[in-house]
Amino acid sequence: MKAVVMTGANQPWEVQEVPTPTAEPGEVLVKVHASGMCFTDVWATTGYGGDIYPQTPGHEVVGEVVEVGAGVHTRQVGDRVGTTWVQSACGRCDYCRENRPLTGQTAMNCPGARTTGFSAQGGHAEYIAITAGGTVLLPDGLAYEDAAPMMCAGYTTWSGLRDASPQPHEKVAVVGIGGLGHVALQLAKASGFETIAVTHSPDKHELAAQLGADHVVANGEELRDLGGTDVLLVTTNAFDAAEEAMTGLRHDGRVVLSGLDFTRPFSISSEGVPFHMMRQQVIGSTHGGQHYLAEVLDLAAKGKVKPITETFSLDRATDAYDRLSSGKMRFRGVLTPHA
Repeated sequence: MKAVVMTGANQPWEVQEVPTPTAEPGEVLVKVHASGMCFTDVWATTGYGGDIYPQTPGHEVVGEVVEVGAGVHTRQVGDRVGTTWVQSACGRCDYCRENRPLTGQTAMNCPGARTTGFSAQGGHAEYIAITAGGTVLLPDGLAYEDAAPMMCAGYTTWSGLRDASPQPHEKVAVVGIGGLGHVALQLAKASGFETIAVTHSPDKHELAAQLGADHVVANGEELRDLGGTDVLLVTTNAFDAAEEAMTGLRHDGRVVLSGLDFTRPFSISSEGVPFHMMRQQVIGSTHGGQHYLAEVLDLAAKGKVKPITETFSLDRATDAYDRLSSGKMRFRGVLTPHA
């Protein structure tokens, strides 16, 4: 089969002919119809995922089950499925002995976790073998190209919104209107909250309003002048913008960190009224469990959220990566190996 291969840290992607995997016991073989591109693919390519090379990236994977391994009873040939980033855990480490979820992103705390695109082959390929327990059934009628970004971009932002537990009278502000943020805006609006977009990009103001933002501001000062927000959902890896936006966070407000920045820590300014006197909270959030994933897939199937995507054939994967890594891909890229 054809597959994208990361050959080494900071090396360009290559599309190679590699052996097609088979479904081992406990696994399913999936014919990949769409595989979303996440900025985590860039982190992995530049070495932040460790020495995992050679490896095929991609963890927003959806497709059709074409083979079922021994012992699998929950999936059948023909099922339309997606995979989670963390497919399974070791079951024996200290984390697993606490009997926490063994699939989903929370199992990343297991050092022996099977992770899509890192310790196990990713989805930027024609086929992928996946732990059956690390798959979810896709809703009928949800197109593969729309489902793929929900497996991480939708899952991440919905988990962040749920973890913040906004109340009916509260406001939600989304920082960064990119691959994650444009999805988060739609989810916040679909949930009935007064929604604010925080973006430094003037060309995104009109689009943010179309996606559901009741207000669009450029920074934390404008957010404060608007009356502030109760939830600040950070969907960007530009932590400087997120820190500045905290100027507009109200008392008892929650900052939810859903973006990643391995180059610098998130910090809280000591200027103004101290953070603790405002009773504010910082919440680290990631994929919160397959029940959250099921919820966001259902919202996508009902048309409440729709990602803005650019689609590429597998042969154009290197072009797609260049757009992603350079910041030219404004929202979400999707590879379609069997289009």
